[in-house]
Amino acid sequence: MNQLKSILLLGILTALLVGVGGYLAPNSLPIFLGLALLMNLGAWFFSDKMVLAMNHAQPVPEGQLPHLRRAVEQIAANANIPMPRLYMMPGAQPNAFATGRNPEHGVVCVTEGILRLLDERELKGVLAHEMSHIRNRDVLVASIAAAIASAITYIAHIGLFFGGGSRDREGGGAGALLMAILAPIGATLVQLGISRQREFLADATGAQLCNDPLALASALQKLQAFSQRVPLQTAPATASLFIVNPFGSMKSFLNLFSTHPPLEERIRRLQQMASDLRGVVPQH
Repeated sequence: MNQLKSILLLGILTALLVGVGGYLAPNSLPIFLGLALLMNLGAWFFSDKMVLAMNHAQPVPEGQLPHLRRAVEQIAANANIPMPRLYMMPGAQPNAFATGRNPEHGVVCVTEGILRLLDERELKGVLAHEMSHIRNRDVLVASIAAAIASAITYIAHIGLFFGGGSRDREGGGAGALLMAILAPIGATLVQLGISRQREFLADATGAQLCNDPLALASALQKLQAFSQRVPLQTAPATASLFIVNPFGSMKSFLNLFSTHPPLEERIRRLQQMASDLRGVVPQH
């Protein structure tokens, strides 16, 4: 279901691109799409190097943290993907992320804080979540969404500058202005919606890989408490990669502008998944 929702949102984003391009820049749509694809292709190709450098992450030497390496090896075997490279970044906040343009270039990075906070079972749940991002090729999905959203933004800005090629239409100028303002906002909201669906999908896939949904649920509960009060020095551009938002969770309608779903909902779904696996009907 989460995979289908991601596909649907990508379809909506593509339809928005075609609609905005047809209205504001009908003769320039291929140019803007090509520019966006070129920029995001570079970001996708070098994403692992850029993200690791921005977070001052260092590779875990052979022989160190053997329990971490064993867990990653076991999950990689369950997921039928190559063993990802292991990195650790400084920071007391317990967190983790995965990157890499495909499973052959996968990277899993953990903070120093998460190794101190979680027990071995909970850490395995987190690693399974992150390696699910690698297995599900979420960096590729995010890059496609970013490319389309970027193209929409370029078209909207250029269309506004040149009047959207619609000054001869009745109310064309006002329509172009409204489209130029609303289209990038709409594209961003859909892009963020895709990011949230991929988090739900990684939760579900990770729970299956380690066959222990409650391990990840327990880890998320601990991470939720610490992420609110322990800062993490990271660039806002990389926040969406982490298992929990390093800047804390949002409330109410502001969740629409978050890269992560509410932790309460993620935990609830994992608990429901555990109940289903045990064949227990949860009480309401």
